[in-house]
Amino acid sequence: MGEQRLSGRVAIVTGSSRGIGLAVARRLADEGAAVVVNYVAREAEADAAVAGIVLAGGRAVALQADVSRGSDVATMVQSTLDHFGRIDILVNNAGIMITKSLMETDEDDWDRTIDVNLKGAYLCSKAVAPVMVAQGGGTIINISSNSGLYHPSAMRFTEYVVSKAGMNGLTKAMALALGPQVRVNAICPGWIRTDMMEDIDPEVHQRILEETALARWGTPGDVAASAAFLASDDAAFITGELLIVAGGRGMH
Repeated sequence: MGEQRLSGRVAIVTGSSRGIGLAVARRLADEGAAVVVNYVAREAEADAAVAGIVLAGGRAVALQADVSRGSDVATMVQSTLDHFGRIDILVNNAGIMITKSLMETDEDDWDRTIDVNLKGAYLCSKAVAPVMVAQGGGTIINISSNSGLYHPSAMRFTEYVVSKAGMNGLTKAMALALGPQVRVNAICPGWIRTDMMEDIDPEVHQRILEETALARWGTPGDVAASAAFLASDDAAFITGELLIVAGGRGMH
């Protein structure tokens, strides 16, 4: 186990059976937090994530919930309290991205993306906020996107870009509404190498490298390290901020 900055704390990481969410769950557990690995359909992957955390000496449980459904979120929050007795950290990571142009998308694409990415963050935050306020403190970390700040990716991911721009606004609004007890920040990753990006066109891959000052893709671990920082007391005077983790992409 690594540095125990989060010893005694409890974290919920939504959409954490794979990718960025899994890396965040593992990192928070490595730093001492008990972790809820949330999933919708990937039960086997979530169970494997929990087994890995426990094997490394941590505490974790897998809980199924569709974050776009208020009843599912309420059940997940109560189950977390039943298991661990408190909630100190919420990482709103669950998200989907539909790779169509604006003219190719339909109403269902729009509704599903906004429901999961933006409404899901709202529902989860609203559910944990009273618990955190009653405890006297807590932190919410939204996994947003660099594309929600500035990026021509709106050409292909319109709903996704809108959902992340909304998440950035939600971050600042909640930081004001929930302070001083609860800190709320967002991480805005650039291009991160996950299984969602395996089929990307080689020309696009090369262009991303050329547009990134550090000349590499990000890793889930890069985002997880930032999440661990924001969750810890090292970030005790930081709230309402959008932390860009993009290797310098977007400065061109």
